[in-house]
Amino acid sequence: MLAAIQQHWQQGWIQTNNIQLHYVTQGEGQLMIMLHGFPEFWYSWRYQIPEFAQDYQVVAPDLRGYNDSDKPQKISAYAITELVEDVKGIIEGFGYQKCILVGHDWGGAIAWHFAYTYPEMLEKLIIMNLPHPAKFSQGLKTPQQLLKSWYIFFFQLPFLPEWLLSWNDYGSIAAAFQDMAIDKTTFTQQDIEAFKDAAAKRGALTAMINYYRCAFRDLFQLSDREWGVLDIPTLMIWGEQDAALGKELTDGTEKYVKDLQLRYIPKCSHWVQQEQPELVNRYMREFLQ
Repeated sequence: MLAAIQQHWQQGWIQTNNIQLHYVTQGEGQLMIMLHGFPEFWYSWRYQIPEFAQDYQVVAPDLRGYNDSDKPQKISAYAITELVEDVKGIIEGFGYQKCILVGHDWGGAIAWHFAYTYPEMLEKLIIMNLPHPAKFSQGLKTPQQLLKSWYIFFFQLPFLPEWLLSWNDYGSIAAAFQDMAIDKTTFTQQDIEAFKDAAAKRGALTAMINYYRCAFRDLFQLSDREWGVLDIPTLMIWGEQDAALGKELTDGTEKYVKDLQLRYIPKCSHWVQQEQPELVNRYMREFLQ
């Protein structure tokens, strides 16, 4: 499926923030950028790209460190401030001043921070299964969320996380998708192989884990930050059966977002846009009208 998609969609590389990012793009019109999460790559948006390319120029990059994008070696290269600048460079590199920004998981974290850093560059914001940064900081102070977020602390170890994720032909990568999905037909074997192949690129695993290593260093600083109120129309889509992030992390988000729509999808996992693509696309369409 991956090869078939790449035959129909344009792909390329863009220079931004002193690195080179790989992307796929389709469509014309207003810019819509889709940011994937861990342990994914642009392929996570395979159901959304053709749908929204009917009305927008959709750009789905591989985040730095992932798949075919550059993989800086220093942990500090994965600071949220650097990731935000990557997105700014994509917008400017495609010749736009604003975009609609869509993010899932780590892509959602980048999108939240981008909205606070460059609100003037956003038309609308769509977040999937990633809480507002203030809510996540608060959640990590509870035993319930700490238990669900055990992997963040495990990823602070050197070497061992990389070994575990690559062991048994990247079995942990496959399990992350297959075991977490509520609908066990969500991911085909071709899908799993695509995600495994991306993780197997030289330096990719360490780069992917370095997101967590760097974020952990900044965690306490971010928890003390005063978050203002975003004045950007924002849609949150949340798969209720997320094994890593509790639904309660969405409670009180309206305190930080002036114009917020929140759509829950029952019997759906963390992989919301892949497990329920038709419903996700419908909610996005309704929000963007």
